[in-house]
Amino acid sequence: MSEPLLEVRNLRVSFRTRTGTVTAVDGISFTVDPGEVVGLVGESGSGKSVSMLTVLRLIDNPNCVIEGEVLFKGNDLLTMSDADLRSIRGREIAMIFQDPMTALTPVYTAGWHISEQIRAHEKVSKKAANDRAIQLLTSVGIPNAESRVNSYPHEFSGGMRQRVVIAMALSCNPSLLIADEPTTALDVTIQAQILELLRDLQSEFGASIVLITHDMGVVSQMANRVMVMYGGRLVEAGSRLDVMREPAHPYTWGLMGSIPPTDGTRAVRLAAIPGAPISPSDSDRDRCLFAPRCTFATDSCRPQPGLIEHRPGHSDACIIPFGERAQRRTEALAPMRART
Repeated sequence: MSEPLLEVRNLRVSFRTRTGTVTAVDGISFTVDPGEVVGLVGESGSGKSVSMLTVLRLIDNPNCVIEGEVLFKGNDLLTMSDADLRSIRGREIAMIFQDPMTALTPVYTAGWHISEQIRAHEKVSKKAANDRAIQLLTSVGIPNAESRVNSYPHEFSGGMRQRVVIAMALSCNPSLLIADEPTTALDVTIQAQILELLRDLQSEFGASIVLITHDMGVVSQMANRVMVMYGGRLVEAGSRLDVMREPAHPYTWGLMGSIPPTDGTRAVRLAAIPGAPISPSDSDRDRCLFAPRCTFATDSCRPQPGLIEHRPGHSDACIIPFGERAQRRTEALAPMRART
């Protein structure tokens, strides 16, 4: 087996505030293999974006405390010099940010954004960089790229701006692409187009992708492997088929229950996870963080559970006996049926 492209070991991210320490990421470990698409799933505030921004060392708040290791091709990004990191960020590892409007500078053209990144990492002329920008805009599906390369961000629709950001990310043919909810602000039709584009480009360029999302439907279309986060921790991890067909953690059951059924009797309402997500400022973390919202919680859930591999390649952080999971899952995923 090949070595992991990215290996994160016991990553912890916390922030010092006037009211105490806020824990955003609480000791997560995972790997990303070459050519793999990994889906990182969870509600807003679960630590998905912070964990991946930390991988790229894009959090420079002086009150931020980062612990652990982030190994990319065997080198620890957290201890790397700024100069060495700049040679990797954008070239070896690229990121598609959630909001393309704020990711693009309004006073510069689409072509400038792409050319500037190319010239920052490669010794090429302005003309060569601009020609490649046109090729990239064409490859991401922007029509009339020869003229649109000189357009400003406000002259593009939301979907087209997202394509420009994707072209920027792919400009140096990175080994790892981090996509932070790339379809959140787009309508359903454009979402489907962007996902299809990412699949095609991943196949063409062979890059690994970490897809950050709260949408289990997006994960089911894109990911080879799925990691579910809650309260800054990983609560389940496994292949897409294992997690989608036989989810093992009650939080994952809740996420699955929020998906509208496409067949059978129409539900009166979708299954909902009771309560509210845990606050990062909650200091009582020596327990199962999902227990206050879990229908099946008992006093035995008090100790902090770790990830346990019940089946090869599929692990979760829950103490419910594995033999009882199927029945509990059926209860959790049963929506309220329409009255006849």
